[in-house]
Amino acid sequence: MESIFEETTYNSVLDRIAHIDETTERQWGKMSAAQMFCHCQFPLALALGRETLKKPNFLMKMVMKSFKTSMYDDKLWKQGLPTVKRFKVTDDKNLAEEKSKLTALVKDFHQEKSKTSWEPHPAFGEFTRDQWGQMQYKHLDHHLRQFGV
Repeated sequence: MESIFEETTYNSVLDRIAHIDETTERQWGKMSAAQMFCHCQFPLALALGRETLKKPNFLMKMVMKSFKTSMYDDKLWKQGLPTVKRFKVTDDKNLAEEKSKLTALVKDFHQEKSKTSWEPHPAFGEFTRDQWGQMQYKHLDHHLRQFGV
């Protein structure tokens, strides 16, 4: 699995983000490009300690644990997977602003490539450095493919 910590992958992600504009049409789903950019910011900000997430109850924690490896394995996520209500973006967003914010977060996250100790994810628990990089790439890749880039 590719990782946002790898230079080539990092540069590719930034290039793919740059290629999305007002005329780029989604291939599936309901979010506009601006909404998608906003949606993609949260996992990066969470990993960087700039956002928080309420810890799930015991039952939800067990459910999340069963999905943990799918966060960083080589299998692509299916098109049209439902988005958890907390992470849905339904209001109008400014594409240029959201694109700029996402680009900055990708750059900030990539700068953490030498970090060896990470706080546990509130829902999924412990991830290694490599898993954090792979997980962030997989989420971004899923949504960039959603817009054909």
